[in-house]
Amino acid sequence: MGALTGAADFAELEHAAAASAHATSTVNLEPTLPNLIDVPPGRRPEPNLAAVSTIRELLELARADVESGWLPSCQLAVARDGELVAFETFGDAGNDTRYCIFSCTKPIVASAVWLLIGDGLLDVSRPVAEYVPEFASNGKDAVTVEQVMLHTAGFPTAEMPVVAGADPAVRRAHLAKWQLEWEPGTRFEYHATSAHWVLAEIVERLSGLDFRDYVETRVCSPLGLPRVLGIPEGEQGNIAKLVQIGAGPRDQLIMSLDEPAARVAGVPAGGAIMRAADLALFYQAVMHDPLGLWDPGVLHDAKTNVRCVFPDDLLQVPVNRTLGLVLAGDDGKHFMRYGSFGVANSPASIGHAGAHMQIGWGDPASGISFAYCTNGIDADVMREAVRGLNLSDAAAALTD
Repeated sequence: MGALTGAADFAELEHAAAASAHATSTVNLEPTLPNLIDVPPGRRPEPNLAAVSTIRELLELARADVESGWLPSCQLAVARDGELVAFETFGDAGNDTRYCIFSCTKPIVASAVWLLIGDGLLDVSRPVAEYVPEFASNGKDAVTVEQVMLHTAGFPTAEMPVVAGADPAVRRAHLAKWQLEWEPGTRFEYHATSAHWVLAEIVERLSGLDFRDYVETRVCSPLGLPRVLGIPEGEQGNIAKLVQIGAGPRDQLIMSLDEPAARVAGVPAGGAIMRAADLALFYQAVMHDPLGLWDPGVLHDAKTNVRCVFPDDLLQVPVNRTLGLVLAGDDGKHFMRYGSFGVANSPASIGHAGAHMQIGWGDPASGISFAYCTNGIDADVMREAVRGLNLSDAAAALTD
């Protein structure tokens, strides 16, 4: 497989789902999709949750999308107080099925970086080039680790081969060739894949471990979670294959992540493979950290300190980015951010969305974390966006 080209298109695809949440007119979708929300510009919508206040009703909402024939399968999980309270799979899959969660991967890789910060090995205010000297070429010598984590680093569309990027020599050669597209620190533009290849290289330089192994041994294993990046080909049997839905051209960029070699490579920005249950429990750990996995100050900063409020080019709302997470915030625009939040999420909610309706967030106010995965790749991203908003609304508003 060749390079993951068209990174700008990948970013636009992921953000289109969030942008659809503030469409200027009522969204006209199939009648099999109930509770659709119209979001006029400049007005905070009220969640349509009259019929969804229990876990059973949330599950039925998800089941309907499969039974209607829209999605081939979906999986969702709700957790609270460190434990799963609901975990169901619908369609051509089971509770042991794993899914590619696309950019819901990003906080997991960020959580590995938090460990390096807590261990005193990494100062995010320092230039990347202090840790990866090859990166300094082509005027990138002043780009900081913080800017990379905040998507303000100035190389949003830089390309990296999907498979070969996991090879340190190939990766470093590409990092050296990258050029800046605009002055770092002056704006936000979603670095769909590029930034996390830099973070992967930093993890390897500072830990001495392959980035995929570091995520497994320092994050996943202590939390009781399986390996999520770099899945050997012989262990891919229960991964849901992506299914293109609707009229339109085949989404080659997204579909490339479904290749066995790409799953082995473990693309650090969007290639994690896991169950919804694992993602929901990851957010429980981030909210509560009962094992003391992360330094308390570093974790508190990641959950509360908004370091980037530049507007999103597509959504035109402050992005509310911390070091690896999106914070909902109290301005009433949280459902428009790329955190996969519903209108009913509290301002303290933290999360990150993934392309094609992958959802992962935790809400400290309620103690609930919610994750949703599907292998349906719909050409109609507006339909996905509105449905994802409904599901997050329902999960955030649960009363039992």
